[in-house]
Amino acid sequence: MNKILLIIEKGNGAINGRVHYEDNLIIESSDTIENLENNMKLLLQDFHGLDAKKIEFEYVYDITSLFDKFSYLKITSIAKKAHINPSLLRQYASGVKYPSSKQAKKLESTIHEIGKELIDVALYVG
Repeated sequence: MNKILLIIEKGNGAINGRVHYEDNLIIESSDTIENLENNMKLLLQDFHGLDAKKIEFEYVYDITSLFDKFSYLKITSIAKKAHINPSLLRQYASGVKYPSSKQAKKLESTIHEIGKELIDVALYVG
């Protein structure tokens, strides 16, 4: 199984993706992440002879596409948990401003923390 990094970015009304494979940069856009993934697999098959069925992507999102994909995440709550100004995070999410790598890592760590907290949740059914 080939695991390849797929960088997902929000574009003008589309989802943009890029893959660096060997020394090539492959860029594609689509209306959904699923279609983007399928198109990328076909491009990797055409350009590099890879078996599309054996390609697995590891997703990396820019801030805008992250909050687009996971729209149930509340920007204000994540900002508070990460100790970032909520209006600044909204500017990151809308693409008005871009976070430094330090800020992006802080957000990533906070989201991972939330995931770890949620994995331990147990619901009582009485």
